Amino acid sequence: MLRFTIRRLLLLVPVLFGLSLLLFAWVRALPGDPARALLGEKATPESIAAVNAQYGFDKPLLTQYLTYTARLLQGDFGTSPRTGLPVLGTFLERFPATVELSLAALLFAVVVGIPVGFLAATRAGGWLDRIFVAGSLLGVVVPVFVLAYLLKIVFAVGLPGPLGALAVLPTSGRQDARIDATHITNFYVLDGLLTREWDASWDALVHLVLPGIALGCIPLAIIVRMTRASVIDVLNEDYVRTARSKGLARGLITRRHVLRNAMLPVTTTIGLQTGALLAGAVLTESVFAFNGIGSYLFDAISGLDFAVLQGFILFIAVIYALINLAVDLLYGVIDPRLRAA
Repeated sequence: MLRFTIRRLLLLVPVLFGLSLLLFAWVRALPGDPARALLGEKATPESIAAVNAQYGFDKPLLTQYLTYTARLLQGDFGTSPRTGLPVLGTFLERFPATVELSLAALLFAVVVGIPVGFLAATRAGGWLDRIFVAGSLLGVVVPVFVLAYLLKIVFAVGLPGPLGALAVLPTSGRQDARIDATHITNFYVLDGLLTREWDASWDALVHLVLPGIALGCIPLAIIVRMTRASVIDVLNEDYVRTARSKGLARGLITRRHVLRNAMLPVTTTIGLQTGALLAGAVLTESVFAFNGIGSYLFDAISGLDFAVLQGFILFIAVIYALINLAVDLLYGVIDPRLRAA
């Protein structure tokens, strides 16, 4: 297992190097002038030249890239020209919000998706299977921001008539501003548990419900479809038929033969969706005014903030790579034969 882990870690080095090169080229290829975007209406040829010289935008691209990678190796992700704050510090301040939101969405998708997919597979071709398949298709095609606004209308703003009673959930933010909470880690739910401020923890948890459902619906639909297809494939395998013919209990067959083998592709899907959640929370955070990296990244794109764009995207990419590494290691746990691959 140790050799398996070391091999996967070594593979990350060329991946991250290639990613940094592509990211640097992509950011520099964005239309617009970062100095002009920073200065706005105050931009003059002299001020633009001064900003370009201050941040090294006037140097050859190769020199800029070498300077950029040298700073990365020292743990320096640069300073935002817009805010004047270090990129790393801003990321560490805002990243817990995105992690909380992504974990809430992932928990919703996995806890609901795997049982629903398994149930659909065991009733393949039936009316319940058709309903689940149609629902999963709807979950994929409905845009996140449309679903987010619908959830806000139904469960936060309220509908006319008796349905208005459903309006019981907060519409925006991470926590009620009236709560005097102590923030240690910036993970609001965890902070409330650590400080035993139960009301603060509960309020932060309630604020995660609507954005978590909105963000988690697409992964939920994908997990349902993947689980259903994988379980159907396993149920048709010879070793499952043999186990049934031997008279083994249905629950034992499900646990030992079906779920264990069906979880390999589902695990891959969950790992990929976890990375996608971290990278794709921009719209959800914007709709629910959730103060995470998504909303900050949106502002950075609008303002051509190279330092923030490079730093944040590279951070997310590293985390995405680590998640895939964790999935590879989990493969080795689920199926020991893969450790020698």
